[in-house]
Amino acid sequence: MTGWNRRRFLETTASAAGLASLPIKHGFGSPSSDDDPLGVREDFPITKQLAYLNTASVGPLSRTTRDALAAYADEKMMYRDPGSRRDAKGSARMKFAELFGADPSEVAFLYSTSDGDNVVVNAMDWKRGDNVVLDELHFTTSFVMFRELEKRSGVELRIVAPSNGRVTVEDFAKRVDARTRLLTVAWVSNRNGFRHDLKALAELAHTNGAYLYADAVQALGHFQTNLHDEGVDFACGNGYKWLFADFGCSPFYVRREHLEWMKPDRFGHGQVEKNLPDRRFELKTSAEKFEYANSAYGPVLAMDAGLGYLEKVGLARIEEHVVGLANELREGLSGLGMDLFTPPHNASPIVSFYHPFEPKALQEALTAQGVAITFQEQGKLVRSAVAMFNNRSDVDRLLDVIRKMA
Repeated sequence: MTGWNRRRFLETTASAAGLASLPIKHGFGSPSSDDDPLGVREDFPITKQLAYLNTASVGPLSRTTRDALAAYADEKMMYRDPGSRRDAKGSARMKFAELFGADPSEVAFLYSTSDGDNVVVNAMDWKRGDNVVLDELHFTTSFVMFRELEKRSGVELRIVAPSNGRVTVEDFAKRVDARTRLLTVAWVSNRNGFRHDLKALAELAHTNGAYLYADAVQALGHFQTNLHDEGVDFACGNGYKWLFADFGCSPFYVRREHLEWMKPDRFGHGQVEKNLPDRRFELKTSAEKFEYANSAYGPVLAMDAGLGYLEKVGLARIEEHVVGLANELREGLSGLGMDLFTPPHNASPIVSFYHPFEPKALQEALTAQGVAITFQEQGKLVRSAVAMFNNRSDVDRLLDVIRKMA
C-alpha cells in the first residue's frame, strides 16, 4: 500500500460512492497532517494505544463525551442542578433531528436498538398470512423476534440471500407482495458493512402497502443523511457505536404520519402530558410517548455530547474520510488474497473478509501489534471498521499482520 497515490485513490473511491462533491468544513477538527486527516485523534486517547479498527463493535469515548459523563457523575454525587439532565435530553433530541433530517417530535430516546424493533412490531395489527421480508445481512434480534411472531401470529418470515455481499432492491422485490406488511433491513450490515439503498427500498415497500424499518445502529454517525428524504418509516440506532456516546440511549425515529396510529407497547409516568381528575391522564402524542419511564440520563448526556461533536467535525468530512480509507483497506486486503465479504465501492466504513489462517494465531498476531478488530463466524470472518479518528497507519498495521502471516 505504500506506493498508492492517496489523493488519487480517495478521489476515485469517493466518486464511486457518490461523494466527490461533498463540501469540506474547516475550523473545528481541521486536518493537521496525513496522520490526523480530521484533526480529531488527540480527542480519542485510544489512538495512543491501539490501531482501533473496531467501532462497529463499540465506539471509544472522546474526551468530550468522557467529560460530559464525569460532569454528570459529579452533579449526581453532589446533587447540583439536577434539572440540567432534562435540559440535555431536549438538546440531544434537537441535535439528532438537525443532524439526521427529522422533526424533534419524531424522535424518542429508547434504551436499546432492539426496543425500536419491538415497538414497531408490537404496534402493528398482524393477520395470519401476512409476511415480513428481510435479508441475511440483518442483525440477530430481527430473526429472533420474527420467528416468535411466526409462532404467535402465523406471519411468514421471508429471508433474502445476499449475492457477492449485496442484496439489491430487485432481490427484495422478488419476495415482496400484497401481503407484505413490513420490509426491514440493517441499513448498514453488522456482518459486512453493506449499505442498503434506503430510498429505493422505501419506494418498494410503499408501492406494496408495506412499511420500511431500518436498524440504523451501524449507519447513523458516519455519513450524511436525511430521514425524511430517505422515506423510511421507522429507524433506531444507539449511542455506543458511531455516535461515540454510550450504551442505554437509542434514538428512535417514527415518521410523523405514523404517530397517531402507533400505540406504545408499555406504559408509565414518562408518557403523561397532563394530569386530569380522578387519576386520569392525557398522554403525549409525539414520539416521546414511547419514553414511558425515566431515561438513563448519563447516556442521554453522553448522546448530547457525542452529537455535538459530530456536528462540529461535520458528517460530510467524516463520510469522505472513512469511506475512502475503508475502500483503501479493502483494496489492500484483496491484493493480499483475502476473500472479501464486503462488496467493492461500498459507501460504509466496515470491511469484512474471510482469512485462511488459524483464528487463534491471527488473533494473537493482531493483539501483539495493537490492532483491534472483531472475529465472527467461529473466527473465520474478520470485521474491521474505519472511524473518523483512524488513519492510514492504522490500516497499514492490519495489512502488515496479514502480509506477514500469508
